[in-house]
Amino acid sequence: MIAVSRCLIGENCTYAGKNNLCKEIKELYDQGLALPLCPEILGGLPIPRTPCEVTGEKVVDQKGIDRTKEYTQGAKIALDKCLEKNIKIAVLKAKSPSCGKNHIYDGTFSHQLVEGDGIFVQMLKEKGIAVYSENEVTEVLKLINGGK
Repeated sequence: MIAVSRCLIGENCTYAGKNNLCKEIKELYDQGLALPLCPEILGGLPIPRTPCEVTGEKVVDQKGIDRTKEYTQGAKIALDKCLEKNIKIAVLKAKSPSCGKNHIYDGTFSHQLVEGDGIFVQMLKEKGIAVYSENEVTEVLKLINGGK
């Protein structure tokens, strides 16, 4: 079983109340092979919600409200669920302040990317869980299917 961002299975849980359906991820979920998680929802944030970006060590929404507590709390809950299920691989939403891997928005709400990981990704990497974005799903499918 792999962990996946809930929005990637078609659930309308993004900040805008929409989804980021990835058909391959949805198929894995339908086969019972994917554990869908949304750290932002697990941390108590609503759908829809004000967009947030990472600024230094904090996560701040577009109105300037510090949401670090919600993001950290949700990431810890999601991490615990991964550890309970012995998850070794996660496929998460690129650029997200929770789930972004290698590149996230710079905190200015100007759509500029910087090197860095979202809060949840940081925690997964610390536990040795391999993280991929939805843009790398073909690579993940090969891993799951023994290289085929």
